[in-house]
Amino acid sequence: MASTDADEDQLLKSFLAEVSEAERDNEVLRILGCFKLNPFEHLKLPFDSSADEVKKQYRKLSLLVHPDKCKHPKAQEAFSALAKAQQLLLDPQERGYILDQVTAAKEELRAKRKKELKKDSASKIKSQVDEGKYEEQYERSEEFQKQLIIKVREILTDKEWRRRKMQMRISEEEGRLKKDEEETKEMWKKKREHEEKWEETRDQRVSSWRDFMKTGKKARKGEIKPPKLKTEDPNKSYVQRPVKRA
Repeated sequence: MASTDADEDQLLKSFLAEVSEAERDNEVLRILGCFKLNPFEHLKLPFDSSADEVKKQYRKLSLLVHPDKCKHPKAQEAFSALAKAQQLLLDPQERGYILDQVTAAKEELRAKRKKELKKDSASKIKSQVDEGKYEEQYERSEEFQKQLIIKVREILTDKEWRRRKMQMRISEEEGRLKKDEEETKEMWKKKREHEEKWEETRDQRVSSWRDFMKTGKKARKGEIKPPKLKTEDPNKSYVQRPVKRA
């Protein structure tokens, strides 16, 4: 095993030594031009690649675009994209999510293929005679793999759009709830301040009312005035004030 790893390291070093600067630049551009939601594309790997294959491919490509070895101004960005792709594919949950979308894409393509075969009797007969071998061979073809990559892109894009839309709705709802909470707090704050101010002037109001009841005089400026008594005549033509007592 150690001998095999050493041989692979030697082959990798030989490969990197032969790579030109132009090839490194092209790889940087390829990585940055990949569909961002599919890490398999960044690492140029098929969907059934193992974890070990992911690690080996990452090591090869990362050395190819490493900022210390590649002079392209966006080498660091490409290097980071590869690191993220490896991280996603080595994470069981993230990898499982992507492979679920691959399975969904295959099912859609198979259903489409089944409809096409109904129109092509020769292909249908051949697929039945070969007991599925014809379809297995087709799914390994370059044509099917290209269609699969495109379909996976469509599904991942749709899922991401739905996720972002839901996140936006959640954020909007959280913002609305926060605003309502702040408005409620402000309302109770004002009510509390009003009650406190009303309580602070209680003695003054009671004293002013007592003075008025004793003297019948209006409260001095700045004092809180008691409510005025109003007596309306039947015709409501004027308002009669209480007669001031001598």
